[in-house]
Amino acid sequence: MSLQQCGATVWLPEETVTHSSSSEKMNLPVVSVILLVVSTVHAFQYTELAQYIDSHQEEYVEALRDWVAIESDSSNVQKRPELHRMMEMTAQKLRLMGGTVELVDIGEQELPDGQTVTLPKVVTAQFGNDPSKVTVCVYGHVDVQPAKLEDGWATEPYNLTDINGNLYGRGASDNKAPVLAWIHAVGAYQALNMELPVNVKYVIEGMEETGSNGLDAMILAQRDTFFSDVDYIIISDCSWLSRRPALTYGTRGNCYFFAEVEGPKQDLHSGVYGGTVIEPMTDLIGILDTMINPSGKILIPGIREAVAPLSDEEWKMYQDIEFDVENYKSKIGVSHLMYTNKVDLLAHLWRYPTVTIHGIEGAFSDRGTKTVIPAKVIAKFSIRQVPNMDPAMVKKQVTDYLHSVFAKRKSPNKLKVTMVIGAKPWLADPQQALYEAGKAAVRRVFDMEPDLIREGGTIPIAKTFQDVTGKSIIMMPIGGFDDGLHSQNEKMSRYNYIEGTKLFIAYLNEVSKIQKTSV
Repeated sequence: MSLQQCGATVWLPEETVTHSSSSEKMNLPVVSVILLVVSTVHAFQYTELAQYIDSHQEEYVEALRDWVAIESDSSNVQKRPELHRMMEMTAQKLRLMGGTVELVDIGEQELPDGQTVTLPKVVTAQFGNDPSKVTVCVYGHVDVQPAKLEDGWATEPYNLTDINGNLYGRGASDNKAPVLAWIHAVGAYQALNMELPVNVKYVIEGMEETGSNGLDAMILAQRDTFFSDVDYIIISDCSWLSRRPALTYGTRGNCYFFAEVEGPKQDLHSGVYGGTVIEPMTDLIGILDTMINPSGKILIPGIREAVAPLSDEEWKMYQDIEFDVENYKSKIGVSHLMYTNKVDLLAHLWRYPTVTIHGIEGAFSDRGTKTVIPAKVIAKFSIRQVPNMDPAMVKKQVTDYLHSVFAKRKSPNKLKVTMVIGAKPWLADPQQALYEAGKAAVRRVFDMEPDLIREGGTIPIAKTFQDVTGKSIIMMPIGGFDDGLHSQNEKMSRYNYIEGTKLFIAYLNEVSKIQKTSV
């Protein structure tokens, strides 16, 4: 027999039903099953929650405007007071919602010149502590990359500007809007007096863009306290690949290096001294040129050999992903790419290492001309990490290689190689229940299946969470493929911001179903 209620059909085994002369009665175990299912059907009122989000979207945009206005650049110690203010603002927003909030001291940061500055405190918060429910922990960060109007921004980077439904501002997509969306998701349940389907914890930091200084130690220290009852960890610090929503199951790591070449005791006039001294800049350019060839092949011994091979199953997954090569070229404004087919491009974007030279400190870079021989120049470059690379080994390989190349130049100048960031790659199983819940949430909100993708960028904390807590992790992005992270004119579309908030609401409900309930 079956019972229909609220659109749900519950099938009851015939052998558990007994009859009397006056009525039909069901055994208690069956009643429990029915009540469980019916209560679940009643519990999640998505339409009401989604309508609440729609009606409050202007409030959410203003909250993002307030957050973007804070220049929380973690790479610039002169901006450290702003970063501290950003952490306090985040904590206060969670306090006003009634969360159990802490600002966790994670110590000091040592600068290259030996001085120390205080690291921004990590915000932790908790909503709900029902031991019968699943507990999720949402990670995010509220620090940003540097930004100046003169870098090529069309709008003031710290003044959120709405143009044709896009919200432009530094940190809008990376990662302030996603953090706010997660906070607003919980706030919507509260505003409608709906019980949260899961317990929700937050870990929000202020040093992600410079390697999450101090956070690893904090997670280790609180593994058996704050993280002890956490079942799953959710990270929304990445982007879709196309206009189709995506779930991310892997990221590259990053080893960031400084290569410093020092020569004369001070800068020299190139007309007076040029042709008599061995110039540090020439040495530096010479050794940088030996790291990678024009076709993108890394020439440092041992790097390519450590990479996990591409499996047939992985190749098939890439083949099925929605990705327009021509649109990708158009978006970034180039006529040619390293590779011409989709699978090769995605593989080299996600699961192969690359060398990128970011800039040279000490070189003349202002407008106009200056005939100078720089006395000391520092190259800044990085190597993206993939399974099965190890940052400690990469540090040795790069350092040894550059010193060996430099020695062949027989230069009197001095070379110093330093690795300042060593973040490991992260990889998850996209077939686990956490991702099935994600697919269900995407279907509910967007009425389509998500792409399962990897991320070319680095989210250092994912690997730490995995190694230290042993918890399952999912990355659930809401950022658009064209948001311009780390670039000029970074933006978050209003659509992604608002619909992303609904996605998080739906996901909290879906992940609650993973819990095993005994009847």
